Amino acid sequence: MTLGILKEADGEQRVAVTPDSIPAILKLGATKVMVERGAGATAFFDDASFEAAGAEIADADAILKNAKVLVKIHPLSASAIGKLSAGQIVIGQFNPLANKEAVEQLLKANATGFSLDMAPRSTRAQALDVLSSMATVGGYKAVLTAAAHLPTFFPMFMTAAGTIKPAKVLILGAGVAGLQAIATAKRLGAVVEAFDVRAAAKEEVLSLGAKFVEVEGAVDDKSAGGYAVEQTEEFKQRQAQLIHDKAVGSDVIICTAQIPGRKAPVLLRKETVAAMKAGAVVVDMAASTGGNCELTENGKTIHPHGVTIIGDSNLAGSVSKDASVMFGKNIVNFLKLILIKNELTLNWEDDIVAATCVAHEGKVVSERVKSVMG
Repeated sequence: MTLGILKEADGEQRVAVTPDSIPAILKLGATKVMVERGAGATAFFDDASFEAAGAEIADADAILKNAKVLVKIHPLSASAIGKLSAGQIVIGQFNPLANKEAVEQLLKANATGFSLDMAPRSTRAQALDVLSSMATVGGYKAVLTAAAHLPTFFPMFMTAAGTIKPAKVLILGAGVAGLQAIATAKRLGAVVEAFDVRAAAKEEVLSLGAKFVEVEGAVDDKSAGGYAVEQTEEFKQRQAQLIHDKAVGSDVIICTAQIPGRKAPVLLRKETVAAMKAGAVVVDMAASTGGNCELTENGKTIHPHGVTIIGDSNLAGSVSKDASVMFGKNIVNFLKLILIKNELTLNWEDDIVAATCVAHEGKVVSERVKSVMG
């Protein structure tokens, strides 16, 4: 079985698999690993490093023609999908709940697609959960990005020139990204508060030394697999007022709250931004799904009312080397489920294999994706 690693489109600096994961893939039973020329350059892995690890460098057409399993972070382009043969397997992170077109293209090509961002929130699936891996990177980088734009210090300083107060940081959403943002902001010496509608997040927030901002009456759906769910209008009104009160006193706000397959909840209203401190910084990691801040513009940095708002949902890509290493480890751990005794085996009784499969023999396998595809 030949596995192919494809180059990402311009603007994405990561690569799906790094040289250190090549020996593990070969040990699992791949007879050959082909890497598209220049695929790792923006993540600081040159072609020679892939060859030294046992891979073969080739162009995209050769990989699409010869590889049984293709690995790429983002969905294949329409032209690449047009070159697939029936039965080829594509593994990546396709955001199928929102990107139906990516699923439809795989179905039309009669290819098998596994989207690892659909992995169930279970202990067993953690090793291949790309959402958690990339959220860890993104939460860390969000705080560093905020610190770089903030016109004040993060920690408290006691100097001959007087005492500098620590920055006040508010984290909206205490999932993996939010928790990493809390930890990073605390390490930098900030005073941190965090908000989340999920009751289960409170203990984790407190364990990291932050204060939990709690709005009573939140709907906490255990069937949502650990994700946030839509809240009532009454709750949203109480939530909006409390977040407003906290935001106007904050120096930095990190927005991470998202609901899979839906528009991100608006938590930071334009009226709140207008009332914030001049020089305050908002980093909105939910920008690609509408943003938690009402004024966020995806992929842009803007300065309304003297507040810096950074809309960036791909902060993980700016830590390209380590983010790529982590993504590659997730791929290897998934391959362990479908390469059994050196043979490619798709076990539909395995809950992870079934949950991540968005296309197989012209049909959607994942129940969650089925629900949005109709």
